[in-house]
Amino acid sequence: MEHKINDSFLRLVSIMDDLREKCPWDKKQTIQSLRQLTIEETYELADSVTEGDWKGIKEELGDLLLHIVFYTKIASEQNEFTLDEMIHGICDKLVARHPHVYGDVKVTNEEDVKKNWENLKLKEGKKTVLGGVPKTLPSLIKAMRLQEKAKQVGFEWENKDQVWEKVEEEINELQQAVVSGKIDEAEEELGDVFFSLVNYARFLQLDADHALERTNKKFIHRFSQMELQAHMQGKNLDSMTLQEMDTIWNTIKQKNEI
Repeated sequence: MEHKINDSFLRLVSIMDDLREKCPWDKKQTIQSLRQLTIEETYELADSVTEGDWKGIKEELGDLLLHIVFYTKIASEQNEFTLDEMIHGICDKLVARHPHVYGDVKVTNEEDVKKNWENLKLKEGKKTVLGGVPKTLPSLIKAMRLQEKAKQVGFEWENKDQVWEKVEEEINELQQAVVSGKIDEAEEELGDVFFSLVNYARFLQLDADHALERTNKKFIHRFSQMELQAHMQGKNLDSMTLQEMDTIWNTIKQKNEI
């Protein structure tokens, strides 16, 4: 098995070398030009994971692996680092941050592992527990990561009931801001509502981003079905009343729930 993996990986590296030398498009790319493409590939992988599409996951992981090899090829051309150095770097990091596997540190559960991980990062020179959360992360995912990191130093509610009380408190503050007509304040309070709901999702051991994406996909499906039903009736949605659309929507919703 190891021999086959080595062969396939070296084949990819060899193809990348060929493309960088002989393909006009590949020769032109920089780390900056690849950035957006890498982000797109990551989201395509996330879509496949959400759908449970293993064929898609396999394909998108291949695309991401290509990007990793591409970045390291450019880095080696500029004498920044080599593919070998990058791989050994992550291996060294994994060994150093898993002393309960490669050392004599004892842990009892995954929470101990997470706490040790964050403490080791601080010893390595990280200035803050919240360091390492990318600035460009989507806001919902960033909220999850910030809360998870804060938890590792004990900045956490004791139970989900306390978190829900915080959700209700933030909703009330949002309603007060809306009544006052202060748009900027309302936006801030809305952000607090989202942040507290993400926190509540964590206490339920749910992925808030995944939950919202499931709802997005459900809405797209039902709205598309509503458009189709309207078309079959010889109508366009923009010529229908809200009540007419709502009737079709409820019919579709009932069929999906059966």
